[in-house]
Amino acid sequence: MVSPLAPGAVEVSAGMVTISNRQRKYRVRARSLARFAERVLRALDRHEQGVTIAFVSDRTIRRLNREFRGVDHPTDVLAFPFGEALEPTAPDASVYLGDIIISLETARRYAARWRIPLHRELQNLIIHGVLHLCGYDHETDQGEMRRLERRLRRALIP
Repeated sequence: MVSPLAPGAVEVSAGMVTISNRQRKYRVRARSLARFAERVLRALDRHEQGVTIAFVSDRTIRRLNREFRGVDHPTDVLAFPFGEALEPTAPDASVYLGDIIISLETARRYAARWRIPLHRELQNLIIHGVLHLCGYDHETDQGEMRRLERRLRRALIP
């Protein structure tokens, strides 16, 4: 899903997680976020599966949101599973789970709205995106994903 790196984009890997900063407006603590994503995967017993997390602009995520969901506005996070969508309890079907796309501009606005540091909001979005890659869907699962998100936040975010 993720296209070749844009000029000036930074890519960092930690274990099974690759972070790609494809926007130039804001800096991210890529290594720290990659290690955090590894902890999320471990907590879900998916530590042997890979994930790419790309940080993009509102313009880019709006285009992706319009193209893949038919929604013509920016969003905070999109998840693109690799191959067939998983069921949350399905055995590991692939070594690569998929791609998580996060708009740093939208994440900054949400962090300001909730009065939390940007790094914490990015951690929240990583948890959310990984859960979607694992087959959870908050729009259809009667609160299962939200409950698991809360539990992971309490366990992994100080």
